[in-house]
Amino acid sequence: MHVQLNYGKSHITLDLSKLENASVISGRSINPLANLSSEVSLKLQHPTGKHRLADEIKQKNAENVLIIINDITRPTPYEDILPPILEELHMADVPIEGIKFLIATGIHREMTVDEIRTVVGSELVDTYEVINHNCDEEDNLVYMGTLRFGTEFYVNRHCVDSDFVIVTGVIAPHYFAGYSGGRKSILPGISGRQTIKHNHALMASEEARTCNLDGNPVHLEMIDAARKVGVDFMVNIVTDSHGRAVEVVAGDVEEAWLEGVEIGRELFVTHIDELADVVIACAGGYPKDINVYQAQKAIDNAARATAPGGTIIILAECPEGLGEPTFENWMFEAKSPDDVLMRFSSGFELGGHKAYSLAKVSKNKEIVLVSGLDDDIVRRVFFTPAKDLEQALQYVRAKHGPDHKCIVMPKAGTIVPLLEVVR
Repeated sequence: MHVQLNYGKSHITLDLSKLENASVISGRSINPLANLSSEVSLKLQHPTGKHRLADEIKQKNAENVLIIINDITRPTPYEDILPPILEELHMADVPIEGIKFLIATGIHREMTVDEIRTVVGSELVDTYEVINHNCDEEDNLVYMGTLRFGTEFYVNRHCVDSDFVIVTGVIAPHYFAGYSGGRKSILPGISGRQTIKHNHALMASEEARTCNLDGNPVHLEMIDAARKVGVDFMVNIVTDSHGRAVEVVAGDVEEAWLEGVEIGRELFVTHIDELADVVIACAGGYPKDINVYQAQKAIDNAARATAPGGTIIILAECPEGLGEPTFENWMFEAKSPDDVLMRFSSGFELGGHKAYSLAKVSKNKEIVLVSGLDDDIVRRVFFTPAKDLEQALQYVRAKHGPDHKCIVMPKAGTIVPLLEVVR
């Protein structure tokens, strides 16, 4: 049996017959939607917790509408999502000049014009105003008060100045917010850097973990932020581990989103009965492996299936290197994972939170990185470099013996292993 592991814009084939004791976990599969665009149209007409989108706009007499979209690091099928939304807007007599798109970059870099055309299409870019959010552009941020755990909430002015706000995105596991999608379009998507920083510092809570919403302070503040700006409508897609759309949820930013979370929980969480000596994890290919910063999600999930002292082989091309300046500084300035953990405990810093998450893993599990990065850079982030998968496999055979237990995760960025405890 062969397993295809996406790597950059290509793939690597793994021959499972070469592994003595291996299993593959890739999540539950259900039939993808036959016509995503039609399903979006249907949900816009019959949403959860709201009236039809066109009717909601008419009731507010909205003359300008803001549609918040994901950046290139969060692949979203906008070619199927946006046309039905725009059809509803035009049905509600919103003029073309009254429609704007705001890219929810969070603390990521701004997207280039070519990237924007790739994400939403040239026709849309040539017809409507599309704006990159900049979390450091203070003149374009508005103070909205304090969130429930003390975070001072600054948000993009375009959101506040709009008559009607629509958020879009994809629901998937998130390593400290519980799940992505919904309210994350606002915080961190279009919030100020200090707001994002304070909110993300709450990740130190035991409740701030993958697939958990109960008592999760990061999530609760995100919901609070979405309510404060008055998000009027949400459209989110639930995808399976292969990136195929399996469901559309639309309507209220919390109620409809939670419907999607319940569907996603069945797809994303995979129960295992034993931790493995070795986990072979694929970050998901481009753009999920565009840098180490993005590949961290896959490493975090793989760690959940790896025994203490075990080894994670992570496949991530990382053409943009580490991916974020603060993250890079934290890793390069540390002499050990413990240095990163101590630095985090003495003061939170955006970008440093990713270093903290990786340090927690590398403290008691070895991470072997198959990438295009120089070996010296890989070692400076406390990983072991491998030029290709075969070299990585030879390394773990020598370390753990030929009959080590192995788990293969072709979609490690979206699948969450959960150890089933037998009582």
